[in-house]
Amino acid sequence: MRRPKQLPRRHPSRSQRARCRRPRRARCRRRVGRAGDEPKPVEQPKAEEVKTETKHWYVVKVQSGREESIKGAIERRVKIEGLEEYFGQIVIPVEKVTELRKGKRYVKSRKLYPGYLMVQVEYNENILYLFRETSGVGDFVGGSLNKPPLPMKPAEVEKMISLTGEGPKPDEKIKPRFDRFDRVKIRDGAFSGMEGEVKELLEAKGHVRVEVTIFGRPVSVELDTGKLSLCDMATR
Repeated sequence: MRRPKQLPRRHPSRSQRARCRRPRRARCRRRVGRAGDEPKPVEQPKAEEVKTETKHWYVVKVQSGREESIKGAIERRVKIEGLEEYFGQIVIPVEKVTELRKGKRYVKSRKLYPGYLMVQVEYNENILYLFRETSGVGDFVGGSLNKPPLPMKPAEVEKMISLTGEGPKPDEKIKPRFDRFDRVKIRDGAFSGMEGEVKELLEAKGHVRVEVTIFGRPVSVELDTGKLSLCDMATR
């Protein structure tokens, strides 16, 4: 039996060798990619979210003489109702006035706007209902049933907050109790019961010079400010 003739072995051409190598190279690339050699994409920084301030300052009419108690009642109700997110703060605008009495200085607080509160809130139905249901509270100034109130201007807010500081600064001028040309009544001493007009302020002594009328003639007397009181507008 004859053996079949063996065909001569042919060497693969260049194109065939290239086709055989391509898958190997692709596999190598995939392996390299798995190893983490390829550069990772750079994450773009996220833009910061701009928060809009929703709380503004408003003026609220309240019962005069009860500003402190009404302020405390509102703050307690805000905590009870859980409305802290809509509430900022309440300020009673006051100024520190230094008076001279018998040569001594006394600092006292005086309300700038009796019967009004400055409140920082987010105006909505919940806040409006809370204020209206609090005893002694009137309404937001400038608002009505169908019209929301206008918030205070930034310049007004800065002025109000600056006035609620801790008394006068060392370089501040002391505000006297009386001014020139004020009509005053003498409450003690030889001229008790008489009225006169302030002509001069003696701040170093805590005194003023008052002109009174005696027997139809003007007489100037120096008196302590503690013995004087301002005359009512109706008696002038």
